[in-house]
Amino acid sequence: MVAFACRRANESRAAAGGAAPIDTQPAQAPVVTLPVAPPSPRARIEDERNTIDVFREAAPASVFVTQKQIMVDRWAGTAVEVAAGSGSGFVWDKQGFVVTNFHVVQGARSLTVTLQDQSVHEATVRGVEPRKDIAVLKIDVPSEKLVPIRLPLDKKSTLEVGQKAIAIGNPFGLDHTLTVGVVSALGRSMEGVGGVTIRDMVQTDAAINPGNSGGPLLDSSGALIGMNTAIYSKTGAYVGVGFAVPVSTIQRVVPQIIKTGRAEQVGLGIRIDGQRQLERRAGLRGVIVLDVQSGSPAEAAGLQGVQQTLRGIVLGDIIVGVDGTTIDDYDDLYNALDPHRAGDRVKLKVRRDNQVREVEAALVLVQ
Repeated sequence: MVAFACRRANESRAAAGGAAPIDTQPAQAPVVTLPVAPPSPRARIEDERNTIDVFREAAPASVFVTQKQIMVDRWAGTAVEVAAGSGSGFVWDKQGFVVTNFHVVQGARSLTVTLQDQSVHEATVRGVEPRKDIAVLKIDVPSEKLVPIRLPLDKKSTLEVGQKAIAIGNPFGLDHTLTVGVVSALGRSMEGVGGVTIRDMVQTDAAINPGNSGGPLLDSSGALIGMNTAIYSKTGAYVGVGFAVPVSTIQRVVPQIIKTGRAEQVGLGIRIDGQRQLERRAGLRGVIVLDVQSGSPAEAAGLQGVQQTLRGIVLGDIIVGVDGTTIDDYDDLYNALDPHRAGDRVKLKVRRDNQVREVEAALVLVQ
């Protein structure tokens, strides 16, 4: 507005016969627009380059697992095999073993594994551990076609909350999908499909959706840190909280399944009721010893089982603690013994006739 008013005043004086004003403003240079070159691929930030490198290395180790079940049409009197679900997995070794979640293969009539080159292979179940939601499959594929997942060099957990987490899987059937996040928390627990709590799970905010189950969760070096298993959601939609079975559990259980077809479990040589019917009727906390096997560590430790008398059932020992950990039910007992190996000795706290005493017993493999 000011510049416009001054120009109008000078024009009025020139019309009255006065001298024309001198233009003291310099001429403006023309605006030159230079062409903008697209960003160079080398302009990617370090974090992007790291994510790309991890995906390129780990994608060939990630697989697509599809299960089929039998559908019976009672009216037509026919039975057909139909696709019943899918999930993810990863190649364990050059022998053709593939790791996935137990709930991905649960109830399957047949299974197929699709590799990154889109080749489809029939798979057999080598063994499962429902209590850890782990299953091991076997495919017959030339070793040169298989790229095993990379395991951490140090078996001791070095995970830190806040470090990068990369998930690869097949959400909604979209194969080899990558999502990135961080390790949100460690030592989480969740109820597994095997009826006991899966503990020490890795929590991540890397997006995990239906179909991601069984896929690998990797760190920034491309090493396995867990197997994506579940999300926390009241609606079934992803809300930023996912859980993975830790690599330490996978490294312990998978070789056992490959070797014998089953995961090792240690025990005391006692019989218990995993359904806790007797404990509920009696209103008791702890694990009631129903029976003690002859020649077992429990017998050597002096444990007693339930006795049937003329007056009815007489309780023997109730396990209420293991190595200082309170035992309220079978879930607690299983997880207290799970980290141990056959031959380890544990201190048991048992209650009998309203008196609590402590005994020591060795652990043996449960057949």
